Amino acid sequence: MLNRDVFEELFVLEIANNHWGDVNRGLRIIKEFSTVVRYSNVRASVKLQFRDVDSFIHKDFRDRTDIRYIKKTIDTQLSKDELSTLAEAVRRGNCIRMATPFDEKSVDLCTELDIEIIKIASSDVTDWVLLEKIAKARKPVVVSTGGTSLKDTDDMVTFFENRNIPLAINHCVSLYPSEDFELQMNQIDFLKNRYPNHTIGFSTHEYHEWNSSIQIAYAKGARTFERHVDIRTEDRPFSPYCSTPEQVAQWFLAFKKAKEMCGQPGTDKARPTQKEVEYLDALVRGVYATHDLPAGHVLTPSDYYLAIPLQKGQLSCRELLNDMTLTSEWKQDAPLMVDALDSPYARNEALRAMICNRGL
Repeated sequence: MLNRDVFEELFVLEIANNHWGDVNRGLRIIKEFSTVVRYSNVRASVKLQFRDVDSFIHKDFRDRTDIRYIKKTIDTQLSKDELSTLAEAVRRGNCIRMATPFDEKSVDLCTELDIEIIKIASSDVTDWVLLEKIAKARKPVVVSTGGTSLKDTDDMVTFFENRNIPLAINHCVSLYPSEDFELQMNQIDFLKNRYPNHTIGFSTHEYHEWNSSIQIAYAKGARTFERHVDIRTEDRPFSPYCSTPEQVAQWFLAFKKAKEMCGQPGTDKARPTQKEVEYLDALVRGVYATHDLPAGHVLTPSDYYLAIPLQKGQLSCRELLNDMTLTSEWKQDAPLMVDALDSPYARNEALRAMICNRGL
């Protein structure tokens, strides 16, 4: 089975809009969010975006400022040294270095900068040239599945399975921002059932509030979570699907509350806490004598009745068996104590101690 530990309870903080191509802004974002990560005591990666503009955009279209994606890519491009500076800042902030490479040269840069995890954008799930290059880097991969067909997702998952590369699969709705009714969070159930050997995650772009969605995602089994992050400044717009450091701190708290409420893994029956056991024991009926009975008497249903409270050392309705023999006399309305019967509960020390330590 593939190693999935790298993805377990991992938060991916993607710097939105490539920090507008401003290295100093990027460094400030990394510093502020890595501080929140440290104080929140969570595992997180800060994700950068890598594009080799000279190869990514055809030379005849680099001046087409009317094409939004081209203009944004050119306006926010960074040099290798600048990206190296940002990646080093992520490392110094004790976060995991992560990047989305959009072309083959950018995959080489991921290797050169020792990026620990590679992210595949939803738009590149069927870019087999890029996927082949990413596979050769031999790094764990997270992929978002927004807008993909089932066959394309199956093919991509099989591709990485055949190469034994750890893969996390994010449910994602590629709408920026997303309305709450567009989140399709039941797809997490679908992904968990279809790809049981992989970590399933949730990449989210809603903008009303996102504490509820991470709690639902965790309860459904998602274990890695991604959001766009940014800081508010007067010189740049703030995208509505982004989270500030303060909002991410609340996001982490919502996750921890969901984890607390979900409790033990759903793969086995949860073991009850001692507090729960004691509470239920107080509701269990004890065995009381209907009338006086001599030692050596063999119990029948007419010899006893059940009532609360259950007292320490008293047999309850849980242990009651017919045809048990009294070893001492039993007075009317008295509790039936464990030592007053010849039974497995009296002969077994562990069972006897359990009965003697419960009740009033």
